[in-house]
Amino acid sequence: MMEWFDSHCHVDEEVFDEDREEALARMAEHGITRYAVIGSDMETSRRAIRFAREHAGAIAVGGIHPHEAKGFREEDLAEMADWYRKGKIKAIGEIGLDFYYDHSPREIQREVCIRQMELAWELKAPVAYHIRDAHAEMLEIMKGMKAKLTGGIIHCFSGSAEIAKEYLKLGYYISFAGPLTFKKAPKLQEACRIVPKNRLLIETDSPYMAPEPVRGRRNEPANVRYVGMKLAEIRGETPEEVAEYTTENAKKVYGLE
Repeated sequence: MMEWFDSHCHVDEEVFDEDREEALARMAEHGITRYAVIGSDMETSRRAIRFAREHAGAIAVGGIHPHEAKGFREEDLAEMADWYRKGKIKAIGEIGLDFYYDHSPREIQREVCIRQMELAWELKAPVAYHIRDAHAEMLEIMKGMKAKLTGGIIHCFSGSAEIAKEYLKLGYYISFAGPLTFKKAPKLQEACRIVPKNRLLIETDSPYMAPEPVRGRRNEPANVRYVGMKLAEIRGETPEEVAEYTTENAKKVYGLE
């Protein structure tokens, strides 16, 4: 059986409370052996840590999402640092900019993102980025901090091939999610063709953005295989190849054996 790694999911969220064990069983049935559970604020990061401690194959990532930036406290950085140093989280994230919803003021998003990027530099930790309708602004920040970038993942990539090239130059991995499988996704599909195989990841971001052929339903980690199979189709590779190298890439970026 092929083994897949879902590099970004939220299977710990309440929407899974009624059937989480069944969802985890479906993961195992379809070869999803490793998965990263991602926090979006301090509370959900602590929940991700607890989940990873209790479930084989899971790892935790902790940080403050741009939606939650307005709730940032100075002491949060010290707690994140403690988590990383103790191995409770494998990356800082998901952090970044989201100018689509603007749930936090843009200047606060920028400030909180930069503070967490600086923390990652101090820790030499990888970063998982959430970037929506803000690629130009995020690239400006990254290029201004080029000497302090520690690498990581552009999660649920939503840009063009040209934007992907800019992130690749800065040392990042590019992760594709359900939208890659949609019929009207030519820019994403072109972007996935130009990313070198040693910098590609796949994810579900479940419970959000379910891929074809389960679009419109609650997403879950077992569906990462559909993203992987679509990526293989677009790139002219086999699903077995994609499963192997995306799993190895995820292990590498998260510092796993």
